[in-house]
Amino acid sequence: MTPTPLTTLTADEIAFRDAVREFAAGEIRPIVGEMERAGRIHPDLIPKYFELGLMGIQVPESYGGAGGSVMMVTIAVEEISRVDAAAAIMVDVQNTLVAYPLLTYATEAQKAAYLPRLCSASVGAYALSEAGSGSDAFGLTTRATKVDGGWQLSGRKLWITNGAEAEVFVLFATMDPAKGYKGITAFIVERSMPGFAVGKKEDKLGIRASSTCELLLDGVFVPDANVLGEVGQGYKVAIETLNEGRIGIGAQMIGNAQGALDAAVAYLKERRQFGKALAEFQGIQFQIAQAATELEAARLMVYNASRQKDAGEDIATTGAMAKLFASQVCERVTSLCVELFGGYGYTTDYPVEKFYRDAKIGAIYEGTSNMQLQTIAKAVLR
Repeated sequence: MTPTPLTTLTADEIAFRDAVREFAAGEIRPIVGEMERAGRIHPDLIPKYFELGLMGIQVPESYGGAGGSVMMVTIAVEEISRVDAAAAIMVDVQNTLVAYPLLTYATEAQKAAYLPRLCSASVGAYALSEAGSGSDAFGLTTRATKVDGGWQLSGRKLWITNGAEAEVFVLFATMDPAKGYKGITAFIVERSMPGFAVGKKEDKLGIRASSTCELLLDGVFVPDANVLGEVGQGYKVAIETLNEGRIGIGAQMIGNAQGALDAAVAYLKERRQFGKALAEFQGIQFQIAQAATELEAARLMVYNASRQKDAGEDIATTGAMAKLFASQVCERVTSLCVELFGGYGYTTDYPVEKFYRDAKIGAIYEGTSNMQLQTIAKAVLR
């Protein structure tokens, strides 16, 4: 008997994919332009995410979640990204960067306090990056000072996805910068805590409806009960979380590329030049075939990393490979689709210019492409 390939979807996963696809087409597609112009996620969309269980896909049902898998998170992010990557990243961050570290490192009391909220009503965010701490992820300056009964946090975070909407933050600070990564601790921080404020919202090239904000911490008191994981072990929480997060970014990229390719194929069948449809020209056919092949290869890499994560395997390398390749393919495919539309592709009258702009972020956040290459090289050359 031939083994079933890891990337084959089960009947339940296909049904889930089709449900998310229908939701994205019916509920998200009609408001993509409005969200893009407003630069924010439509407020009516977020409650629908919670109603559908998309904000707690991996969370066990005992905490109010859907009891699903990493593979199902991947499917959801991919399908929403086929319509709007900005709308998808909220779901991605909620599941991979917020729910996952809580499921993995939180105490039972923390899980009981926060997971039901995150599955039903509260948007979450992951706060690691700072002005001088991007690829050097642990060069943090946000300080955590021990005080009676807890910690006092002071500093500034940048590039925080979901920052405008989030009520719960997985936030990293250092007890002592001289200790390097060993000084990092993870905290569960609430927006309502005194001294906590959301600052500037960035005006971005792509994923414009997704909020990217700075966070300002002015002596925020965080009780000992809100330390996530062990004191001084925040680097471990951050690394493991980002490993799963990179699968989510890979899913966003393959979905974004598929959306652009779908739009291009439909256009090529309709647009006529020299007496026939553009899709009938062999030169066009070959370009589409190449794009479809690369996209399928990227999809298989992302799906395989998802399966490996669900199986409890180490995905540091395969996750990095999936994110790297998916982001590269997404840039190539969306760029080609703009060209295939000709002058129309450069206008906002057609969707491919947005897919193209939304593609670029894949090579930057949750670890730049160069950082992925470094991770892969270490594994290959060890």
